[in-house]
Amino acid sequence: MRAVVYQGPNDIQVQQVEDPRLEDPTDVIVRITTTAICGSDLHMYEGRTVAEPGIVFGHENMGVVEEVGSGVASVRKGDRVCLPFNIACGFCRNCLAGNTGFCLTVNPGFAGGAYGYVGMGPYKGGQAEFLRVPFADFNCLQLPRGEEHEDDFAMLADIFPTGYHATELAHVSPGETVAVYGAGPVGLMAAYSAMLRGASEVFVVDKVADRLRLAEEIGAIPIDFSKSSAPEQIQERTDGGTDKGIDAVGYQATVSGGEEQPAVVLNDLIETVRPTGTLGVVGLYLPNDPGAPSEDAQQGKLLINIGRYFEKGLRMGSGQANVKSYNRHLRDLIIAGRAEPSFVVSQRKPLDEAADAYARFDRREEGYSKVVLTP
Repeated sequence: MRAVVYQGPNDIQVQQVEDPRLEDPTDVIVRITTTAICGSDLHMYEGRTVAEPGIVFGHENMGVVEEVGSGVASVRKGDRVCLPFNIACGFCRNCLAGNTGFCLTVNPGFAGGAYGYVGMGPYKGGQAEFLRVPFADFNCLQLPRGEEHEDDFAMLADIFPTGYHATELAHVSPGETVAVYGAGPVGLMAAYSAMLRGASEVFVVDKVADRLRLAEEIGAIPIDFSKSSAPEQIQERTDGGTDKGIDAVGYQATVSGGEEQPAVVLNDLIETVRPTGTLGVVGLYLPNDPGAPSEDAQQGKLLINIGRYFEKGLRMGSGQANVKSYNRHLRDLIIAGRAEPSFVVSQRKPLDEAADAYARFDRREEGYSKVVLTP
């Protein structure tokens, strides 16, 4: 089959790789109909992780079941399914507690597994024609058959649940004000989710005009941090800052001049959110970053203004989304016409054009807010 294979920094190629096969009775094989490029894929693409050449990318996947293992009970050939980026067993201590992003079974020695991502187990990604899905009864989200809502449902694999998870970590409640740093796909989903939860005002901070325009189109208030301090802009429009804050940027954050400062968003949020407020951090932070601007940052050690954080009595939740905690509810909102997360999708490209799509998405080109690929 054809698949997107990492060659090295800024170099991916669509190559022929071995077809997946059933390895355990609980597996299924899915024919991929839609797979997406995620902002977190760019960390690997840019060489900012310890990823080795040969990884098949792709953790945002959906498609139609083609083969079914003998131990699968609820999934049938022909079912249309979306796959959470977290691979989970469903029966370990963390899975039983709902923390499926931190499964203790699928990646021995580490809490959590995922398709096509460095350090997340031996699982190939779904930017390919076919994908092996382990523990299929637990991991497959059933979708209505057909082609309706294809782009909406594709967002259920990662960014819509992750954006919603950010609002859960921040405990966003009706009537509250929220600041979201980062207007990439996850940041836009976090802003959208905050509004679904009844936030009164949502500020979205970025400097890319195309992304800020999308934020404004869904009813958020765009804040361009290249013009002046984002915390100051938001504080001028609120009574001492927002109730809640969300980091949807992570460790490759930059200041307005383009210089990378890995802790800048966290520190800006500490200033933006009012005393006793809560932060939800879903922007990626890693313990190993070979391209970081300092030796400490290369080891995931950042200079956070903990004194100011403590002084203000802030709280913070962090970590990757437990997709299965949200994806069924969000699917049903889509089916009911209450949510349309596909507003972020700006490009649908054939798999063979993945290299060009990665390069353009990485450059934040206009019209490349979210790219989905069709194998």
